[in-house]
Amino acid sequence: MTHPQSQLALYGGPPAIQIEAGDIFKWPIVTEEDEAAVLEVLRRGAMSGLDVTLEFEKEFAAWQGTTYALAHCNGTAALHAATYGVGLGVGDELICPSVAYWASALQVFSLGASVLFADIDPQTLCINPDDIEHRIGPRTKAIMVVHYVGHPADMDPILAIAWRHNLKVIEDVSHAQGGMYKGKMLGTFGDVSAMSLMSGKSFAIGEGGMLATNDKEIYERAVAFGHYRRFDDSIEAPDLRPYRYLPMGGYKYRINQLASAMGRVQIKHYDQRIATIRKAMNHFWDLLEGVPGLRPHRVDEGAGDTMAGWYAPAGLYRPAELGGLSVTRFAEAVRAEGAPCTPGINKPLHVHPLLTEADVYGHDRPTRIAFATRDLIHEQGSLPVSETIGAHTYSIPWFKHYRPAVIEQYAQAYRKVAENYQELLTTDPGNAPSVNGWGLG
Repeated sequence: MTHPQSQLALYGGPPAIQIEAGDIFKWPIVTEEDEAAVLEVLRRGAMSGLDVTLEFEKEFAAWQGTTYALAHCNGTAALHAATYGVGLGVGDELICPSVAYWASALQVFSLGASVLFADIDPQTLCINPDDIEHRIGPRTKAIMVVHYVGHPADMDPILAIAWRHNLKVIEDVSHAQGGMYKGKMLGTFGDVSAMSLMSGKSFAIGEGGMLATNDKEIYERAVAFGHYRRFDDSIEAPDLRPYRYLPMGGYKYRINQLASAMGRVQIKHYDQRIATIRKAMNHFWDLLEGVPGLRPHRVDEGAGDTMAGWYAPAGLYRPAELGGLSVTRFAEAVRAEGAPCTPGINKPLHVHPLLTEADVYGHDRPTRIAFATRDLIHEQGSLPVSETIGAHTYSIPWFKHYRPAVIEQYAQAYRKVAENYQELLTTDPGNAPSVNGWGLG
């Protein structure tokens, strides 16, 4: 592969990408097998039934390697049920990374619980184990671990902290279904895991979520919380049995069986398909090896880690190696070359007014701390990595198929801009005070 030092497309030069992308970004892969499964449910009017869902749950639990799997209408509901499942209630605290989708944290407001945010590791973009323990207080009950944009969190030290302090661990696997940490499936380390299976994820079934656990008590609490038709005589927990037949949380979290039917087909092909994605994404980063300013956000697969399906992949940006060029200007130049590229990742949750000011339920104080027994509001600057990571990250193309010639042109777009960064410095407006938004879920 050659790397011509041609004029940047932003200034009128030819764009780096000249080949049509074709189907390289198309996802999910929907075949006649998916269509037949969905139509079977549709034609017999079984969308709100349970028969297909029960089979999907069995297959998912076997694939995930857990005793129980409980399908939900979406990932937000599954995470909500997980927080209830581990016993979060009034006055309790959940520790969660600030850089995450809001569904990793906000549902606990309805339980009367509070969120205390921790900083992230600048390399993994996941919760930093070194920033957890000093935040633990007498009402801390659980740690929410988010395997962010496909990267496994460092589970060993997190689990050690949880064990020392008798805390529950919830894994949010919405970005990393099928990923591995030291050879073991993500979602099987904590007390419970939950994840989105919506159409934008690597495990895509339309709209849905899944809770997985080996703990019968957590599973039964999740059933009781939002699955009234299944909250029946099969429930064994004595503290739940008196309340059977009505949802304890007042929620209806049943999945639509059209999604369950698609899920049963997708799970049969998922591992093979994400292996292809990993091959394509690793090829992209191999082509950019040594390019100044650009670092891969990926794992050492030789250590037994994988990036699952590389959901919403990102790169790490080193502006000092590019004369201080802002990631905003860098991304703009890459887009001009024909490649998708946006600066930043999720903005930190702890700076949003909903987490600092909003009185959602009429408690006459911010809902986040309505039942808190200590001050949990973070001051600006208290989570320095989370607050500045937007200037040091950017999105990269998410290849769904291994098409080397196409991938090489996209890599060339990034290389071309990085190697001609000096042309951009004089017209660099810099980054906005806050890069990107809160919507990456």
